[in-house]
Amino acid sequence: MKTSELRQKYLDFFASKSHAILPSASLIPENDPTCLFTTAGMHPLVPYLLGEKHPSGARLANCQKCVRTGDIEEVGDAIHLTFFEMLGNWSLGDYWKEEALSWSFEFLTKELGFPIEKLAVSVFEGEEGGAPYDAEAYEIWKKLGISEKRIAKLSRKNNWWGPAGQTGPCGPDSEMFYWTGETPAPEDFQATCEDPLWVEVWNDVFMQYNKDEAGKYIPLAQTNVDTGMGLDRVAAILQGKSNVFETDAFAPIIAKIRELATVSEIRSERIIADHLRAATFIIGDSKGITPSNVDAGYVVRRLIRRAIREARKLGFDFRETFTTQIAEVIISIFGEHYPELVQNSGKVLLALEKEENQFKKTLENGLKYLKENVDAYQELFGDIAEDKIPFKGGFAFYMYETFGFPPELTLEELKNDNRVSGKLNEKEFWDHFNKRLGEHQDASRTAAAGRFAGGLADNSAETTALHTAAHILLAALRKVLGNHVEQRGSNITAERLRFDFSHPDKLTDAQKAEVEKIVNDAIQAKLPVVMEEMDLEKAREAGAMGIFESKYGEKVKVYTIGDPANPISREICGGPHVSNTSELGKFQLKKEESSSSGVRRIKAILIKE
Repeated sequence: MKTSELRQKYLDFFASKSHAILPSASLIPENDPTCLFTTAGMHPLVPYLLGEKHPSGARLANCQKCVRTGDIEEVGDAIHLTFFEMLGNWSLGDYWKEEALSWSFEFLTKELGFPIEKLAVSVFEGEEGGAPYDAEAYEIWKKLGISEKRIAKLSRKNNWWGPAGQTGPCGPDSEMFYWTGETPAPEDFQATCEDPLWVEVWNDVFMQYNKDEAGKYIPLAQTNVDTGMGLDRVAAILQGKSNVFETDAFAPIIAKIRELATVSEIRSERIIADHLRAATFIIGDSKGITPSNVDAGYVVRRLIRRAIREARKLGFDFRETFTTQIAEVIISIFGEHYPELVQNSGKVLLALEKEENQFKKTLENGLKYLKENVDAYQELFGDIAEDKIPFKGGFAFYMYETFGFPPELTLEELKNDNRVSGKLNEKEFWDHFNKRLGEHQDASRTAAAGRFAGGLADNSAETTALHTAAHILLAALRKVLGNHVEQRGSNITAERLRFDFSHPDKLTDAQKAEVEKIVNDAIQAKLPVVMEEMDLEKAREAGAMGIFESKYGEKVKVYTIGDPANPISREICGGPHVSNTSELGKFQLKKEESSSSGVRRIKAILIKE
């Protein structure tokens, strides 16, 4: 079964179970300061899992684009990916464990034809003084025909979700596994669940508790189901492949890499394929991010540059741009299901070409600098210790931090340099480099405190007020600067608002003062904030702004601020809002600066009067 067929079969199956099929949300989260990227299928739906009504109803399903960079160093093995597609279905206070587990079982055994003798499942074992054993899920699996020996009772580490922070919604989950070995599957799953031949194919999360500040688990008034199935992983099983890079979704990309290479090395091929696929999707997203030195743009830059470094190992001809050739293959594979890739293909190819050429110059300049300065900088950057290891890696980190020059390339060049080759100790080199890198990463983490994988950081009254103020701010910017202004991102916490928008020039003091005045005039006018649910086309006809439309499907929430006949703001949005602008307080613009090329950034606060 082709990957595209599996994707469609899943969506059709849940459509038959009365689920509204949503398009994938953007890879760049809206109004979520906790994440650089959408990391899971449930991520864009958190407000609705917390109780907001979704315009499309209480049963939802989709195939969500996701990016996770926590395991980026592991990419190259058989399972780790940076970009992946997650098939998911959700119940927002509607069906519960009986339906969720039964449908999971039905899809796996009937739609995909997985034999029951190759399936095993796990449930939450419970903990003394904490959340109880999930006996309900256990009994449902028995009723569906799963042998008791194939139902493992596992700990919180394996079978529990959430909360995203210290408190909040959480609950047990139940995972499904498929035996990929050639021998019959072991009967006792409890004893063999760590065997890598058992591959997880599905996970049903049951959000049934709220963990309070005292650590108690209080049953939720609205219980939700959140399920997920990794598209690439299941496609590999269905296609009889030992890893995801051999599926039809990856094979043409790998083939193109091998066509351009003069050396064969599987790990490098996989890294190039994964990283350029991820970069293509991020740049080609509806809210596409291009390479830069901050936040999500830095991740894109890192992905592209790691791919280029691996291409060097494979002997690519660096006189030609290769990233664009591979991106074209990626767009041809995924463009039908994700039309934004085709629509933004020009932007993708231009960004890749620019970054590749820039990094090639970086490599060239770095090599030249290294060759010219090893002698002069040994003492300054080498951390000499007792004359035993005059060159331990300090210089390598300087090259990495200053030029973006790969440490393995520095080591390779030093091995071929008679001035230092006899004094090198590879273990000391890497120990020292990794120490320096760790210190650098710790500092970066401190600077970016507050980011974590998944969930909204804050749904408080303060954050809600600032989110509403962001709508008025956008309207004010368009009035002062012109209709070319569009939102390019935001980061909103309880303390402050950070708002990125398209504009080529620095704002003058007079422009900033005028923007601030327009926002405060709207607040003092005590304007109503009204939400209406309507069809997407009707929202467009009403003049509603929105660059996040793909998140909502055919029905959307439209928030109007002011007189409906002549509103100050009308936007498609799914976040929380106040009911009247009088609740906001005084708006104060604290800073205006450049965010990236053609994008400005405003930081502002609300002062309660």
